[in-house]
Amino acid sequence: MDQLLVVTFVAVVLCFVGNVDSSAYDKIVSHSRIRAKKEGPNVCALQQVQGTKKKYFSTCRNWYKKSICGKQALIVYECCPGYMKLEGMRGCPAVAPIDHVYGTLGVLKATTTQTYSDMSKLRAEIEGEGSFTLFAPSNDAWEELDPTLRSGLESNVNIELKNSLHYHMVNHRLMTKDMKNDMTVTSMYNNLGIYINHYPNGVLTVNCARLIHANQVATNGVVHVIDRVISSVGNTIRDFLENTDDLSSFADAALAAEVMDKLGKPGHYTLFAPTNSAFDKLKPGFMESITENQEKVASDKRIWTLCAEAIMAGTVYETAEGSTIEIGCDGDSLTVNGIKMVLKKDIVTSNGVVHLIDRVIMPDSAKEVWELMDDSQSTFSDLVSEMGLSASLGSKTEYTLLAPLNAAFTDETLLKLILENHMLKTKITLNELYSGQMLETLSGKMLRVFIYRTAVCIENACMVRGSKEGSNGALHLMRSLIQPADKTMFELLVDDGRFKVFLSLMETAGLDELLKQKGSYTVFAPTDDAFEALTKKDIALLKGDLNALRTILLYHFSDWILINGGLERGVTNLLTSLQGNNLQVKSVRQSMCLLIYVLETVPEGDRMATNGVVHVVKNVLYPAELPVGRQDLLAVLTKLIKYIQIKFVSGYSYVEIPLSFFSKYDFLLTLIDPPILERSASYNKAF
Repeated sequence: MDQLLVVTFVAVVLCFVGNVDSSAYDKIVSHSRIRAKKEGPNVCALQQVQGTKKKYFSTCRNWYKKSICGKQALIVYECCPGYMKLEGMRGCPAVAPIDHVYGTLGVLKATTTQTYSDMSKLRAEIEGEGSFTLFAPSNDAWEELDPTLRSGLESNVNIELKNSLHYHMVNHRLMTKDMKNDMTVTSMYNNLGIYINHYPNGVLTVNCARLIHANQVATNGVVHVIDRVISSVGNTIRDFLENTDDLSSFADAALAAEVMDKLGKPGHYTLFAPTNSAFDKLKPGFMESITENQEKVASDKRIWTLCAEAIMAGTVYETAEGSTIEIGCDGDSLTVNGIKMVLKKDIVTSNGVVHLIDRVIMPDSAKEVWELMDDSQSTFSDLVSEMGLSASLGSKTEYTLLAPLNAAFTDETLLKLILENHMLKTKITLNELYSGQMLETLSGKMLRVFIYRTAVCIENACMVRGSKEGSNGALHLMRSLIQPADKTMFELLVDDGRFKVFLSLMETAGLDELLKQKGSYTVFAPTDDAFEALTKKDIALLKGDLNALRTILLYHFSDWILINGGLERGVTNLLTSLQGNNLQVKSVRQSMCLLIYVLETVPEGDRMATNGVVHVVKNVLYPAELPVGRQDLLAVLTKLIKYIQIKFVSGYSYVEIPLSFFSKYDFLLTLIDPPILERSASYNKAF
């Protein structure tokens, strides 16, 4: 059994990318001041979860959503730390009087901790000389403590209660700005550690207890009120696993996978540990099916402790195995990937925190590809099963699914052949795809890959976020159905019947082979309606100037395939035409538009051809920078092109296509006079 076994059952550690700002708490408090400035000086705005006493200095995300852990959050206003109200005055204009630590407990209404300080004879110490930090449990925190534990403390005040209070203390002043994430400070009880976590959302915890009133400065230290009583910690996660009967199945698996030693070493781990009953729910043979996988738990990634109180909304984290997992909350419950499965949270150890869960977490890498699909691809999944294609997708077969979202299907598309075109014969991950790559489907067709700045597309269909890699293949989510090409651009235009004039002009110009030969072209093909203003005489005149005709036609072509899904949204995409000038293309309301001083919408979708893609346009395109030198030709072009003012430069003539251009396209050599070719050959021999 290998190391993947453990990460298959559970996200053993969470990886944290980037540094936590050690003053995140202070920044959140500053923001709350700004939100409450209309209430007067030194007032802070907090969010209180409706129906509870829980209050938070909130991030912008929670503030504007008006919810915390999916529950409505009300806005409340309180004096910021260190300030107080004065009768008859707005806000909190007065600085709270500074007292010693014992007296500060009274100011903060932490009266139970104050009473216990009297009972345990700790009062003299926290009233006297020194510099202390006291993490003082609130009155509610003491009420929520297990009655048996509390009774034990009260029955032995001189030892147990005093030791417990000393564990809440540090023998120097520690402000929130001094508290770093994953920091350990020495308590005043047997030098045992107190484990501090400072999260990007401003939540600060000690042994997973949240600071609810912080930075209450005293003459001999500082007091921070926390939301629970903390207990001394000495055991590692390994110790906890080995001494918890209900986790014996997980402990056995971790030991067999040779990761138990890791869980016994110093670190900052978050472990979601399935109970024995969670293992009992696994399908027969699951354990054996993954024992041959040799992937290892990553040891070079930063890991951190994730306490339940730090979670205010769903957030995606990376596990040590490399998969992602969403940790969220629903009221007081923790959720994993949106599911309430946490039985017990915040079991603090010396090297991290353990949360007990009632089911096994399966990372994508341990699943078969078929299991990676979710409800958004249910139509595709159901059709594959109904068509009998699932038999070819066995657990020992590597393949890739290009799964269209449900919205991509219509009644006309429910065909076995189409489904086969969405299954590749080999495993191809997202990072292995490159532009120009050919992918073979189960049906034997070859699909082309197109890589754009912000999109990865296969034929006419582009991927959406959410590619996954399973144990025997990969899954890519497609926005639409893939339509493999089976005709050339020429065949598409002829079969359509709306492009007779365009094809006639292409033939006259000697460019029709461009539509037939192998290649990767984009053509913006004007329909016959685009030429309806021309008479036969006009068309004859246009055909009579080959240089002009070729210049105009080549402006409709590019030697790069650009499909609608490949357009970067919100910006102008430049496409270099074969004529040399740029075409300006933009995505508007999910449609491709040409910027020709007015928007020329491409009304139909990508029409994929074996040698490129055809986009149907309603206007003839013309480069705005290019002048015309003949009045008769200008008159014809003015009938064709109404969206720009074509420049007239008397005597201007279109240049012949240069030899460097012909060399790229073999068929165009036939357009050059033999004497020119002979002179070119002689020139090359001479030099």
